[in-house]
Order: sequence, then C-alpha cells, then structure tokens
Amino acid sequence: MLHIGCHLSSSKGFEAMGKTALSIGADTFQFFTRNPRGSRAKEIDPQDAQRLRELLAEHGFAPVIAHAPYTLNPASADPKTREFALQTLADDLERMEYLPGNLYNFHPGSHVGQGEEAGIRLIIQTLNEILTPGLHTTVLLETMAGKGSEIGRSFDELKRILDGVKLNGQTGVCLDTCHVHDAGYSLAVLDGTLNEFDKQIGLQHLKAVHLNDSLNPRGAHKDRHAPIGAGEIGTDTFACIINHPALKQLPFCLETPNDLAGYAREIKLLRQLYRE
Repeated sequence: MLHIGCHLSSSKGFEAMGKTALSIGADTFQFFTRNPRGSRAKEIDPQDAQRLRELLAEHGFAPVIAHAPYTLNPASADPKTREFALQTLADDLERMEYLPGNLYNFHPGSHVGQGEEAGIRLIIQTLNEILTPGLHTTVLLETMAGKGSEIGRSFDELKRILDGVKLNGQTGVCLDTCHVHDAGYSLAVLDGTLNEFDKQIGLQHLKAVHLNDSLNPRGAHKDRHAPIGAGEIGTDTFACIINHPALKQLPFCLETPNDLAGYAREIKLLRQLYRE
C-alpha cells in the first residue's frame, strides 16, 4: 500500500490535520512543530492529540512527520545559536510524546565557515544531549542539497553524524528527492544511488521520503522544489521511486509548491502509478 501525504498547516490543531489529510486521499502528513522561521510553539491540547491518535489508528495511517523550524543550526560557531537549537529540539521531542511512535525531521545545519568536521562534531554533540532512552520518537536527519556550507549534502556526512550518536537506534534519515538530485545523486539510476546509501548508511536507517521535483539540473546545489513531473526529475522517475522494493513501504510526503487541491491531484497521480 502506498503511504503518501503532504505538508499541512498545524494552525487548527492535530485532529484537523488528520481530517484534512483524509479529505485529499492522504494516509500520512508532515507539519511544523512551531513557526518555521521563528521559535514560538502553540500550546498542545492533550485531548486534541488523543483524537488524532485515534484517527490515525482508525484509518491505518503510516507514521506522520513533524518538521523542526528552519532557523535551527546545531552546527553553528555561535554558542547562543547552538543553545537555541538544543533547547528547541529538546522541547519538540518532549512535545512529540503526545504523538508517540512517529517521526521528527530536521535539517542538520550549516558549519558557516568552521568546516564540515567541526559542524558534524557539534551536531553529534547536540543529538547526544537531546536523545534519551525514554523517547518514543525517531529523529531523522534530512538529506540536503548542499547550498553554501550545509551539512548533509552527501551520504557520507550523514553516516558520520549517525556513527557518533550513542542512541542511534532512535535516529534515521529522511531522503528528500529534490535535495539528493541537487546534491548530485542520480535518481534516474535509482538502484545505484540506493546501493550507495546502503553502503554508506544502511537502508534500514531510511525512514521516510520527501517527494519533490527539482527546478534545477542534477548537481546544482540550489534546492528549488517543483511539482511532480514539472521539473528535472520527472514523473517516470517518481513512479520508480514509489515502487522500488526498498522504498515502497515507507511514508512519502510531498513538499511541492501546491495548495490542497494541487496536493490532492499529485496524491491521486502517484496512487495511480503505484503497483501493489
């Protein structure tokens, strides 16, 4: 069964997101834990969270994905910036305990001139502080396009982070198709790219996929998402991605530039392309 959804607004609460997902044919979704460009987080209503848990179970949803705000940078040279990232990540994971058994995705960060070794060391340090044995959420590092000093542009960089995490059974990777394409990996030669991922990280650590076409040629390192089939990756490649034996049971989440009607059309298209 294809588990597919899109990014939804959390402004109306948890249950509302679940109902919206159902209305467009989705059985998973992604949401920001707080303002994606800031630090404010809406107070959680435990009853609302319970209603969502019941709805997810009733309709057989795949794990849903919470996304950290873009402003976090645990790889920063600035101690205050790192402390903000640490506190926000820790708070988000505490809040995710209202939705146990799901996924929390974040952009690893940018080394801003320190070099990737220093940035990776700082990301590992943060993860080792926020991960505790009692958590019921899997924390995902997102594959990145490689803009500027972004960390996570290669499978090797992600491997080095995961290898340094003490509780790495609580971690995994979210593969973003636009990002890996822009980073230089070929999705048209999907087996080769997945073999490289397996060699470097291990496919058992791949927990979710962001489905996004790209406005840029492969290796551009620019990260500009496009609707499915309207970019350089193309519909045929997405059909291969959602049907690949190593991927087809994962939750897929659209982050394409769309409104709800557009997401509904993309979900319908991808369901038509999926082979049981």
